[in-house]
Amino acid sequence: MVAATGDDEDNIIICQLARDKYGVPKVIARVNDPRNQAHFDLLGISPTVSATSNILALVEHEVPEHELVHLLELRKENLEIVEVQIDKDSPSAGKRVEKLPLPEGSRLISVMRNGTAEIAVGATELQPGDQVLAILEPGKEDELRRVLLKK
Repeated sequence: MVAATGDDEDNIIICQLARDKYGVPKVIARVNDPRNQAHFDLLGISPTVSATSNILALVEHEVPEHELVHLLELRKENLEIVEVQIDKDSPSAGKRVEKLPLPEGSRLISVMRNGTAEIAVGATELQPGDQVLAILEPGKEDELRRVLLKK
């Protein structure tokens, strides 16, 4: 069941009724105001979709000044997907994935190079200009940033 009204309170009530009164096993809710996300989380309403958060992530993705962009938060799984742009001064440029001291709780999942994406494997060598997708536990962003971007 999907609750996608323009009102967060209505979406919460719809999900609670569907789940608790009618036994609907899977409820999905639209979150209109990201400040209300904690209420959905507290009531166990998951997954949720927030257009505002998704639009912000897309804007960050297009702003080149951001070196690490949050693309997707998987709250239920306690994971995040981020994108990192490798430049010529990145300590990871010219190194194979298997040689990188990635923080525990993180993995590189793909590398986009010249418009073509490939799955990141140990033998994949990172090059300047690569856009790298990583999946990691929340709070590991700074460690990942140090490994991939900072000397």
